[in-house]
Amino acid sequence: MTQWEYLTAPLIVHSTKAILDNFGEEGWELVQVVPGPGGNGLVAYLKRPKQG
Repeated sequence: MTQWEYLTAPLIVHSTKAILDNFGEEGWELVQVVPGPGGNGLVAYLKRPKQG
């Protein structure tokens, strides 16, 4: 069974693609993007398989 590790990261609106591309290169898969606390900015939720 695959085990996962998770990451939450703030996203800067004008650099969203570059930020997500960098995480993708490290093996992270985007799961969801939600508004940040108090409606400020965005927060990305990512996952990748745990290295065993």
